[in-house]
Amino acid sequence: MQHAGSKRLKHSRYISGFDGIRTIAVIGVIVYHLLPYSLQGGYLGVPIFFVVSGYLITDLLLQEYEQNGKIDIASFYVRRMKRLYPALVTMVLTTAAYITLFQRSLFVSLKAIISTNLLYVYNWWEIGHGQSYFDRFNGESPFTHLWSLSIEGQFYLFWPAILVILLFIFKERKSIFYLVLSLSVMSAIWMGYLYTGTAMTNRVYYGTDTRMFAILFGVALAFVWPATKLKSELDSQAKWLLNGAGIVSLLILITMFFTMSGQSSLTYHGGMFLFTFLSTILVATVAHPAGFMNQLFTNRVFDWVGKRSYGIYLYQFPIMIFYEAKVTNIAAHPVLNALVETILILITSDLSYRYLERPLRHYNYGQLPALVKQFFKNPKAFGKHRYAVIPAVLVTVVALFGAATSPTHSEANDSALQTNIKHNQKQDASSNKAALKKQRAAAKKAAAEKKREETWRKVKLTAHQKELVRAYGLTKRQYVQAKNLSVTAIGDSVMVDVSKDIRQVIPNTYVSAGVGRQIWQAPRQIASLKSQGALANTVVINLGTNSPMTDHQIDRVIHMVGPKRHIFWVNTHVPTRNWETSVNTTIAKAAKRYPNVELVDWHDLSKNHKEWFYNDNVHPNPTGNRNYTHLLVQRLTDSGASTEK
Repeated sequence: MQHAGSKRLKHSRYISGFDGIRTIAVIGVIVYHLLPYSLQGGYLGVPIFFVVSGYLITDLLLQEYEQNGKIDIASFYVRRMKRLYPALVTMVLTTAAYITLFQRSLFVSLKAIISTNLLYVYNWWEIGHGQSYFDRFNGESPFTHLWSLSIEGQFYLFWPAILVILLFIFKERKSIFYLVLSLSVMSAIWMGYLYTGTAMTNRVYYGTDTRMFAILFGVALAFVWPATKLKSELDSQAKWLLNGAGIVSLLILITMFFTMSGQSSLTYHGGMFLFTFLSTILVATVAHPAGFMNQLFTNRVFDWVGKRSYGIYLYQFPIMIFYEAKVTNIAAHPVLNALVETILILITSDLSYRYLERPLRHYNYGQLPALVKQFFKNPKAFGKHRYAVIPAVLVTVVALFGAATSPTHSEANDSALQTNIKHNQKQDASSNKAALKKQRAAAKKAAAEKKREETWRKVKLTAHQKELVRAYGLTKRQYVQAKNLSVTAIGDSVMVDVSKDIRQVIPNTYVSAGVGRQIWQAPRQIASLKSQGALANTVVINLGTNSPMTDHQIDRVIHMVGPKRHIFWVNTHVPTRNWETSVNTTIAKAAKRYPNVELVDWHDLSKNHKEWFYNDNVHPNPTGNRNYTHLLVQRLTDSGASTEK
């Protein structure tokens, strides 16, 4: 994600088109984070960055080796630190200070987060402690995206020394090329081997060993495609082949940006490897001076964005997460809010580039002790610049205080919402056993005696049952029919939150719900329910709170449930996320496509009732839970589900 170049090399060649490649990559990442339903493969911008980094760094090191007969590893480390560290330290400390003061919900493990980022091992910490890169709702961390910088930092640390050893052992560069290419393929195979399902997503997505193939592709390219030795002229046939390869690879990459989901098994079983291979072809065609791909990717806009791509990547998550925490109705104007966030990211990145990254890249840090001494001796000599020290010191002190005092694990949250969710989760296991037993008994009874629509009139309600009818705003018919229903409820934390109320009215409800559950995790849960005999003929689904969903994903869930079961899909009330409208549209379209799927329009009922929700404006409070349950029972009993056998 950095701009590599070197004036110390006599024949070094600046490839302006790489700024364009960086621009395409960072646009993909930004759009994915802002509007994930619009560009579900935008996260693939990171492998492009990896390929460019591997190629440029290796090419420059090889140029240095040829010119000087050696590689000055210490000097390389200094250049990398001066290029990368100032902005990284600024972002990490500023974000930590903001969390400490204003967003305590993220005030966990700051010490570990700061230290692992500054040591470039954050990706490994995330595997054991972080959330999924694709979990866009539950306490999304403003540091999550820094995993890729850690992998690059590890590459910068080890690769120069390894390269020197390889150049000493192997006389021909082709031998090194084949070795590096083999290691790259092994890394991709290892990714596919380790990925056995969504539970392994963090391991393969963040792991250095499973992601290194992208950097190694760039490294391998540098050995057979040296930037300073490529011919400036080619015959027409070779030029057509070069340009054609560039255009075709670019078109396929753009297609994959729109189609390759990060939750698809195919992504980790060859899809990302293919994307990286095509990215390498694109990099090669842009690097070649005889083609037109370099000109295609060269313009003032790409140049501006490309030079700031490191800062844009750094600051994107903190700005988005802090902005969206304050603007609680993102879903009302998702594109407008995304535009505002983009402008804030670009402004911050430009200021960082002008006043931090570019000046400090060439600063002689050997002068720093004398400068500090002079500052304390005569601060007025520094003019207005001396005032910049005040916010820098304050931010550092607050961040370090936060790191020293933050808990290593989430503290017990005694809010009404968390208490309710925890209580309901504890009850799920025992309640599900009882519900399953009742469902099987009801099935036997239904087989022996045909239920009639008018049976409810003969039922006498107890005082407690009458209170339930009143509390949930039901008719006697609705309550009696719901009481006899056998239901399986599948969902996320919203379902956990409301499950106790649902069971009050529909006691034969088996609940399979979990905090943070997402649409791509549902098929495995459904398969498990089937194997237990716990998937009733009436299935209620509440998924879509935590991330956007595609038609393919919802189709897969519906097919897993099966056409003989009646599905009631509750749409989402999640105004704090920009995918609310997209998710609800996807659910509505599925309800029209499948005759056994009905939409339960919770969003329409609740959209003007903020008083029905806890402070997050997503999870229903006790009042909201009663209204949610009323709506669900109304749909279940009016649809004919109550006459199921």
